[in-house]
Amino acid sequence: MIKSDIRTAFRLLFLTYLMLISPSALSDKLKVENLLLNGFKNNESDLQWYVQNDTVMGGRSEGGFSIAEEELLFSGVTNTNGGGFSSIRTQRFIKDLSGFSGVKLRVKGDGRKYTWSIQTDARWRGRQVSYWADFMTTSGELEEIYIPFTEFAPQFRGFKLDGPSLDLSKISEFALYQYDKTDGAFELKLLSVEAYSH
Repeated sequence: MIKSDIRTAFRLLFLTYLMLISPSALSDKLKVENLLLNGFKNNESDLQWYVQNDTVMGGRSEGGFSIAEEELLFSGVTNTNGGGFSSIRTQRFIKDLSGFSGVKLRVKGDGRKYTWSIQTDARWRGRQVSYWADFMTTSGELEEIYIPFTEFAPQFRGFKLDGPSLDLSKISEFALYQYDKTDGAFELKLLSVEAYSH
């Protein structure tokens, strides 16, 4: 009888403890951890980047990247007498990011505006659709840039489209653009790319 009473008391105490746990504490436990998509330290995920400048369409911009000291340096010179852009892109991959809220970038920029691009298998009139979102940088400052997936707009070669919507379960490529329609040198250091969740 005494043992039974002790077990009952223990259960009541445990239930009281659960009821006293704050909702915020519970929500913190339920949060999805950030997913590192690309880092530049040893043994970190690397999506294999390559360069694509406006020279593919007769432009005159120059740009490229190098990886050293645990960061990617994207730099060059844009020339609006032509396409006016420089970009670096990842090789194709397959990621399901439907459980996340957006992309988090750790960057050190130059005060210019940049564009982050996402691709899936989406097509418009048989052509590959990209989803773009712009972000500003502060010259010389290390920043964490949060871009919600809801801010990415479909486009084709710089022209905005009405759809299709971004399918987060079929992410297949990232790209980083300098395409702020300004002439001159640019330099952005990219330290990491993550998927984040609120």
